Amino acid sequence: MKLQCDVEVVNRLLPSYGMKSRGKGARAVVSIGKHLDKSSHRSIIYMMICTAKDRTGAKYKLKDNIEKFFSWFVEEGKATVRLKEPAVDICLSKADANSLKSFLAAARLADRGSDSSSLPLSTLTPVRARDVEQLKKKLTIMSKKDYPLTSNFPYSLEQLQVSYCKLSRVDMRMLSLKALCKLDLSNNHIKKLPATIGDLGCLSELVLHNNHLEAFSQALCLSTLQRTLRVLDISQNRLQSLPAQFCQLRELVNLKLDDNKLVCLPFHVGRLSKLRFLSAAHNQLTVLPCDFRKLSLENLDLFGNPFIHPNPLDHAMQLKFPLPLQEIASRAVADLRIPYGPHLIPAPLCQDLEVAKACQCGRICINFYIKTAVSMNLHQVSHTVVLVDDMGGTDAPVQQHFCSLSCYSEFLDNALQRGV
Repeated sequence: MKLQCDVEVVNRLLPSYGMKSRGKGARAVVSIGKHLDKSSHRSIIYMMICTAKDRTGAKYKLKDNIEKFFSWFVEEGKATVRLKEPAVDICLSKADANSLKSFLAAARLADRGSDSSSLPLSTLTPVRARDVEQLKKKLTIMSKKDYPLTSNFPYSLEQLQVSYCKLSRVDMRMLSLKALCKLDLSNNHIKKLPATIGDLGCLSELVLHNNHLEAFSQALCLSTLQRTLRVLDISQNRLQSLPAQFCQLRELVNLKLDDNKLVCLPFHVGRLSKLRFLSAAHNQLTVLPCDFRKLSLENLDLFGNPFIHPNPLDHAMQLKFPLPLQEIASRAVADLRIPYGPHLIPAPLCQDLEVAKACQCGRICINFYIKTAVSMNLHQVSHTVVLVDDMGGTDAPVQQHFCSLSCYSEFLDNALQRGV
């Protein structure tokens, strides 16, 4: 039985001499095995701890020598074995939880003097230097020849960059790296993202710059990335749209969408309340969604998009007289601020309310409205704005919806008075 983990051996007598342990473990291989005792000529079961400083290992007898096990945090890969002689505590940490449980079970059996044939014993031999190296937290691979084909990625990785390796898909071995906080797969040929990226529970930064992505799946938007993802770079890909659920990634602070083929931004982009840096330059945006007004950014870059020149008289009318009952019901739920959900009102109404548009009068409209575009200075939503065009402008068209003819007429009257 062998276990790779961090180990600190604490002498319990140190405090009586006015001394403290250093409180830091060293990477080690801990083994349980038999060793021939020269004095008694009997095989005795020992626990052996090998570190980088002592690769030959220090041995501790196990039979009737364990005073107590401390295993409250075994699920976190931590445990302590208290020995009677010598008076030391063997503190184990940064271990695989399942391997640690098996190791402690074997140590208990050895302490009780169980038949050695029932124990998963190892040979007590010196370890290789690579077995006791410190955990690797960061790995950068910048060429195909350096890409690991026969060996796994170190499970302890927190940052992984794999670029210029011509990957056509995400290597599933990467998705078992549960401590991963940053994953950089820029400059590859990836066309599709597996939904299991959402299982990386610590992932806060995902960089996919310069790939061949054609879609960003709904499953990713509804995964644990909702709670962890702060930086997303999907610039220089082949995206034409983003799903409505994209705005569920509400922890996003920095979003890069440059050099795609986006014809629109998600309708509820204003729900990204923590977003501070947004760049969507060189896309196919002609108008911004009305929800864009709710953003509060530090830096905004929309340069190189074919924005239309807004004219209040150019409008699309999607009204019906009288309004359908479903539209009236949906508007009433919103106007009266009635709590709603699939368990309270019919599911179609819930779906309608998710795409509700706000009229300038304060009421909402769902599927029946008049739509036009109005000019907005982007400094209203961002402290710093990259020029929208070569003419030095910082204005862009934003969609405006009206719930009725009277609201649209009032808007036109005001626009004419301002000379728009």
